[in-house]
Amino acid sequence: MGVVTLTVACAGTEPETTPDGSSSVTAAVGEEDAAASVRVVAVGDIACEPGEPVTPTQCQQAATARLTTSLDPDAVIALGDMQYETGSADGFHDSYSKSWGPLLPLTRPTPGNHEYNSTAAAGYFDYFGDPPPWYAWDAGAWRVYMVNSNCGDVDCDAQEEWLDAELTSNDHDCAALVMHYPRYSSGKHGSADFMSRFWEVAYSHHVDLALAGHDHDYERFAPMDADGQVRPGRGITSFVAGTGGKSLYERGEPVAGSEYFQNSAFGVLSLTLSPRDFSWSFLDTERSVLDEGSAACI
Repeated sequence: MGVVTLTVACAGTEPETTPDGSSSVTAAVGEEDAAASVRVVAVGDIACEPGEPVTPTQCQQAATARLTTSLDPDAVIALGDMQYETGSADGFHDSYSKSWGPLLPLTRPTPGNHEYNSTAAAGYFDYFGDPPPWYAWDAGAWRVYMVNSNCGDVDCDAQEEWLDAELTSNDHDCAALVMHYPRYSSGKHGSADFMSRFWEVAYSHHVDLALAGHDHDYERFAPMDADGQVRPGRGITSFVAGTGGKSLYERGEPVAGSEYFQNSAFGVLSLTLSPRDFSWSFLDTERSVLDEGSAACI
């Protein structure tokens, strides 16, 4: 079982709300020294319903929480579907909180489809302190864009305009895009074609990294554009990290550009975000490194 960690720098600024209700700035990591690297752990698809039994193949949220804590991250990126099956307030307090609760002060979340199984994702917004539906924050020298990919529940036209405007005004050399639904995935659910709208914007602005969950596996893709083409030295390097504890899925149809796939271990993705590059490692819950590497920002 495994966890992916990311190194990210955060500061301590207050949220700054834009007219559409999204946030252009949330508390940053490492703002006092933007030249420093930041460690972030990213994972999604985490906690079973309260009372569901823990087995080697399900409900391993406590193991991934222990792993994440042991990595001493600067921030945690929660990639959606943090609480099954409906993302209710009771579920968050009676299951997710009992494992991942101590990491709440470090957590930057984005909602998944299961959060919206409760009306307007009320449990999610209550538990995480009413974050904006979508927002951006600084991680050291990086800018991280948290996209709400539940386009049936939020205004993705407005969100796409916001992302383009944010990236246009972004003076950071490195940037990451975070969402629940992956643009590319060889897992059970497969690639989310509707996410290409955000990838087109991100690719045009030279975003470096994309993170997602939804499929309960770990997968890494070569740098790619929004149309499924591998673009060495130009494309967005993307990861699926849906190994937070709920369960593991069978593999689906392999997608071109996939460079590493595993669906046998729970774990987290650990990223170190440095001023001009990033490195990654996927660790299972026994702290074995199953995948690792590094890349320069575009």
